Amino acid sequence: MKPSGIITLMTDFGLRDPYVAMIKGVILSINPEAKVIDISHQVSAGSIFQGALLIRETYPYFPPGTVHVAVVDPSVGSDRRLIAVEVDNHFFVGPDNGIFWPILQEHDISKVMHLTEDRYFLPVVSYTFHGREVFAPVSAHLTLGVTLESLGSPIEDPVAIAIPVAREKEGVLYGEIIRVDNFGNLITNIHQQEFEEYLSSAPPVIEIGNLTVKKFGFIFVDVEEGEPLALINSSQLLEIAVNLGRASDYLEKESGEIIGTMVRVRKSGNVL
Repeated sequence: MKPSGIITLMTDFGLRDPYVAMIKGVILSINPEAKVIDISHQVSAGSIFQGALLIRETYPYFPPGTVHVAVVDPSVGSDRRLIAVEVDNHFFVGPDNGIFWPILQEHDISKVMHLTEDRYFLPVVSYTFHGREVFAPVSAHLTLGVTLESLGSPIEDPVAIAIPVAREKEGVLYGEIIRVDNFGNLITNIHQQEFEEYLSSAPPVIEIGNLTVKKFGFIFVDVEEGEPLALINSSQLLEIAVNLGRASDYLEKESGEIIGTMVRVRKSGNVL
């Protein structure tokens, strides 16, 4: 596969500290022509699940041959493996903690390499910053045409994580909140197809904690200012929003505590 020269970065580092800049510096020191794109550095600290869904949602919008570096690594320095993956005409570099599992699960053909060839690392590798000393240089070498096979030895058992799926039980469609975006919108794991097949022609009633939504729209201004609505977002997922407001405020929790909150969808007229 021909490299695109693009590297994306997704971490839970935030932007207050110099960590992201250090990673970019390492990449550009090895390949000054690399194009480095930030996906996000605001993943909840240590949330492998959140990072896994975010990278899965984002990577298809980049050209084939792009290298995606994901560093959400609460077990950094432990015996967890460091891996590089080739799947769906993209490369992925990061810890073997399940962060790439949703992508691997969706494709039958993939290569997963345990990163053991330290000639592609920085000369000194610390216990706590493999993003800078391993993943950054490896990603840069991939953009220069180094093959995946050169980086280490193949593995057949990458770490898997459980990905919650929507389910129907006793006439109710159950899902959960998987992300709260910058606008306070609540993104669920209920896909458009599941939502439409369940409802058919019946209007929905959606319940999340103490928030009940009975209006479904296509854009935010389909309801009055300050009014909540449900819609299918640009990733084909059911989303709860408030026109010029924050749906997350209704749940009276911090954004990190909202992740995993149950979502119940029923047909209007059905009693829970």
